[in-house]
Amino acid sequence: MTLSGRYDGETSKKRVAMTAVIHSKSERIDVRASSPVKQLLQEAARVAHKNVSEFLLDAGIIAANQTLADCARFELSDEKWLAFQAALDQPVSAKPKLKKLLSEPGLLG
Repeated sequence: MTLSGRYDGETSKKRVAMTAVIHSKSERIDVRASSPVKQLLQEAARVAHKNVSEFLLDAGIIAANQTLADCARFELSDEKWLAFQAALDQPVSAKPKLKKLLSEPGLLG
């Protein structure tokens, strides 16, 4: 059974491998931005102790991996698919600590 998605395990392996070789830079990516956006990116890069290129590249890699992970394809045998469905059908058990945590104000209000 297939849950959903377009990407298979091989694509995921390639994606992980691509992040591992990020330091061997040979390609150029040009980005145009408004002055306020450029200033925002420069400030964020400064706070992160990176230059703008490093900041954008790191953020882009994270976003790309998240986007592709959302499209991942998972295949289960019929037996595992039934077990997965059975787990989803289980009644919700009471979790008093979680209820307390979610009902109290957090650090920021």
